[in-house]
Amino acid sequence: MRVVLNFVAALAVAAGAAMAVAQSVDEQIAERIAPAGQTCMKGDECAAAAPAAAASSGGARSGSDVYSGHCAACHATGAAGAPKFGDAGAWGPRIAKGMDTLYTHALNGFNAMPAKGLCMTCSDDEVKAAVDHMVENSK
Repeated sequence: MRVVLNFVAALAVAAGAAMAVAQSVDEQIAERIAPAGQTCMKGDECAAAAPAAAASSGGARSGSDVYSGHCAACHATGAAGAPKFGDAGAWGPRIAKGMDTLYTHALNGFNAMPAKGLCMTCSDDEVKAAVDHMVENSK
């Protein structure tokens, strides 16, 4: 009888250890496949925190700063058909359409260009300042 009880006790310990290992493995897998970040939609609590963080960074960024940090990725190289910074020939027809059109395209996206050039932390005024910077340097 004692042998049977020892055997049952050993099985219980082994089953508990196996469950702990399985739980540990499940936790490790969940950690490895967890999303790298999260989406924060307008109206969510996290959305209210983003503008406050940007505002605390010292105010509006200059057009040159926004261009260097975001726009240059495409406009310095001509990626996806973006008019290159300083290329008067490429910018001329665009400038002829008027600044309001350029602002609208920059803010809302146009052809291959995404809205705000993907600078979702940029205010509309900062994006417009970047457009002004590119236009002034591309005439």
